[in-house]
Amino acid sequence: MTPLMFVVVSTVAVALIFDIINGFHDAANSIATVVSTRVLSPRVAVLWAAFFNFVAMFVFAPKVADTIAKIVKIDGTDTVYVYVVLAGLLGAIIWDLLTWWLGLPTSSSHALIGGVAGAGLAYKGMDVIRWENIWKTVKFIPLAPLIGLVIGFVVMIGVYWLFRRWRPNEVDRFFRKGQLLSAALYSLGHGGNDAQKTMGVIMALLIAGGLMKPDTKLTLTNWNTLWIILACHAAMGLGTAFGGWRIVKTMGMKITKLKPVGGFCAETAGATTLFMATHMGIPVSTTHTITGAIVGVGATNKLSGIKWGVAERIVWAWLFTIPASGLVAAGCFYVMKALHIGF
Repeated sequence: MTPLMFVVVSTVAVALIFDIINGFHDAANSIATVVSTRVLSPRVAVLWAAFFNFVAMFVFAPKVADTIAKIVKIDGTDTVYVYVVLAGLLGAIIWDLLTWWLGLPTSSSHALIGGVAGAGLAYKGMDVIRWENIWKTVKFIPLAPLIGLVIGFVVMIGVYWLFRRWRPNEVDRFFRKGQLLSAALYSLGHGGNDAQKTMGVIMALLIAGGLMKPDTKLTLTNWNTLWIILACHAAMGLGTAFGGWRIVKTMGMKITKLKPVGGFCAETAGATTLFMATHMGIPVSTTHTITGAIVGVGATNKLSGIKWGVAERIVWAWLFTIPASGLVAAGCFYVMKALHIGF
């Protein structure tokens, strides 16, 4: 095995580790409401979410993967980009682990985008970045939670009206069953959007290493790309199965208190937003989406029921994610360069 091939294989392994970390870092997004409403125990909830994370590969076309693969301009003629991708991954992983330890539900998606962009900037400056892909992602930083918030608010109001003559215990019993469906849909959207981000990174890596043509398309019918899809969804499901209880507490219990009907509406709103974004090929933050949906549902009761201090802390973490992970990734790239790794 040549040194370059060893680095490519090792970086694929790092990418899949990132996918596992993404799974347990973002597990809370899929299960926060179903756990906080006591419909499922944390252990059962993460297994439920992990299954639907995996089967998402049969539902969504890999449009998000294509966006991620094209953050940096890679044509397969410069193998240094293999190390750019590796540095980007390391930046994202370090930031993800730090925020996971602090219990902050930041975006693994934005950490990955910031990491790859930061490493690319460190190598060749502004011209190497495909800014249109960065921009359409950045636009959804405020849009994803706002869309989730509006849909969550509207769905909750609609449910209040449709079930206004039902007794509270009947509503509670009905939506306890309904939350199994809404949690499944949200986990499906989570797996569809997030697993594709790692798929895109691996595609960029293989193109940079000259092992795949730049115009190669990810598809389940192509044996050369099937393993990428299977591996990324399996890693995402495995990571979700490990769970992330620190962030579950923030997402499901500290922002606002939810009943099963509220959990159903929040998950439905989040799933709708994720399905739309994945169809459009936009790598959004599942954290942003479910947080907005939870706030929208909580706002139908009373604004004082939402703990805005926690929400504000989360927002600050969002704002810092792309530049912070970019700086860490740039630092990793400069260390590789100083040690003459790949140069």
